[in-house]
Amino acid sequence: MTISTPKTYQVGGAVRDALLGSSVNDVDYVVVGGTPEAMLAAGFSPVGKDFPVFLHPETHEEYALARTERKVGQGYTGFAVHYAPDVTLEDDLARRDLTINAMAREVLPNGALGELVDPYQGEADLTNKVLRHVSPAFCEDPVRILRVARFAARWADFTVAPETMTLMKQMVSSGETAALVPERIWQEIARGLMENKPSRMIEVLRECGLLREWLPEVDALFGVPQRADYHPEIDTGIHVMMVLDMSARMNLSLESRYAALCHDLGKGNTPADILPRHTGHEARGVPLTQALSTRIRAPRACTDLAKMVALDHTTFYYLPELTAGTVIDVFKRTDALRRPERFQDMLLCTQADTRGRGGDYPNHPTPWFEAWKTLLARVLDMDIQPLVTQWQNEPAKIPAVLHQARCEAIAPILLEWQNSQKNAMPSA
Repeated sequence: MTISTPKTYQVGGAVRDALLGSSVNDVDYVVVGGTPEAMLAAGFSPVGKDFPVFLHPETHEEYALARTERKVGQGYTGFAVHYAPDVTLEDDLARRDLTINAMAREVLPNGALGELVDPYQGEADLTNKVLRHVSPAFCEDPVRILRVARFAARWADFTVAPETMTLMKQMVSSGETAALVPERIWQEIARGLMENKPSRMIEVLRECGLLREWLPEVDALFGVPQRADYHPEIDTGIHVMMVLDMSARMNLSLESRYAALCHDLGKGNTPADILPRHTGHEARGVPLTQALSTRIRAPRACTDLAKMVALDHTTFYYLPELTAGTVIDVFKRTDALRRPERFQDMLLCTQADTRGRGGDYPNHPTPWFEAWKTLLARVLDMDIQPLVTQWQNEPAKIPAVLHQARCEAIAPILLEWQNSQKNAMPSA
């Protein structure tokens, strides 16, 4: 068999993003008709373990030999990879997840890009804003469900093709998604949380059934009623989605967005006889947040913040009613004196919770936000060394002395602020 001269193609996301007019970040290339020996002779450095991937000697961009994949076991690692000079570009593109990711442009000898190669109508799906699988082989890799959900969060106006959603549902019901690796789930969830509209990721995962399988604590929130006076949107699941999207609009960190996702998990098991009230949901949410975080291997920073927000997100609303002693206790409980930046993240999450509701709540003022920061700043500015020195011979009394001194320092500030807020009604 005669093999033509190797050709290099730019593929995948770079081609897609250029067509969308978006900035192109990661650029991947496929070499058709090449061999590992030829790549090494050209100065490329090998980096691939399961299949040949090489780094360009000057740009350090990735170049992979064209390949095909065949399913031989469960999960996203259960593939046999075949690469050879006779693997065509169409063969390589066929193994990709979505049509919009299965396009290519030849890299011409002068470095320019050639005409679009689009064997699976990816450009049409981009135009029509559809996320559609390339082939039935989509169902061989359960990670692709998470990728589709993540892309839906990135492009909120795209829809998942009905036939693709059907395949995703079949993958869940067949048990294929049980083989997902928790760390890979977290990787995709984390990326989706950082997209423009993370609620779309949750919606897609819920529709196909993967949310119920891997994030049941979140799935349980949908259909749970809340008080309409505080939550015009009524449904707890809808509220959490609104808070999640508000956290994205506020450009919050990954840790804060994860906390937004978890902040009301305790409402998922509120006793039916007290609905639509959710007395005690804060404390009930802590073990649920831990269970979810353990299952999907969320990092400790995300888990810790999410548990703190679950426990204390309603505390901040009630500053008009709190004593100076209670405020200091909150600072201690949240480790605010050592981690003031994390305390501010908690405040931001609670601000997103306030604004992430129906009606006019997105425009509601949150005067407590700056007040909490002011009170914490006052405590942090205190010089406690003289007190420590004064009581160094009775060290057991130092914590109580410091607590009293801090209370006295913030009490006038708190009282003045509370007097200014007498007509304000706290949220619930």
